[in-house]
Amino acid sequence: MSYCREEGKDRIIFVTKEDHEAPSNAELIADDPNDPYEEQGLILPNGEVNWNCPCLGGMASGPCGTQFKEAFSCFHYSKDEVKGSECIDNFRAMQECMQRYPELYPQDEDSESSPPQGQSGSAPPTDSNPPASTSQSAPSSDSEAPSEGQNAS
Repeated sequence: MSYCREEGKDRIIFVTKEDHEAPSNAELIADDPNDPYEEQGLILPNGEVNWNCPCLGGMASGPCGTQFKEAFSCFHYSKDEVKGSECIDNFRAMQECMQRYPELYPQDEDSESSPPQGQSGSAPPTDSNPPASTSQSAPSSDSEAPSEGQNAS
């Protein structure tokens, strides 16, 4: 005899060998194009934002989900000449919220304040090629086009 038991958030279903041997009588339902849980991409066919899109990486459901949704919606529906320029306060509120949860929303360590790796910012990068000779010689008649350090005669 099959039965089901719930333990906290889990549902445990026990079935008999006979239940497994019988063919399934479950009926599959055709995909609903308006189902927001289906993989529709970021924008649904009706033009609304699909908050369930995996491309959002769970941002819409975290502790700053409300602020994210407000900022993203503002930008998405923006009609301003500079798209989203009216949304600065929404994005600022989202950023402030994210800073309160650094373990969930880590800051990039490679911000604009630090120079790229391997460069100190004071000396230009060195060229691995030795400098060209300062004396110029005329190209020989059997050579091709002048190289970078030579002038054509």
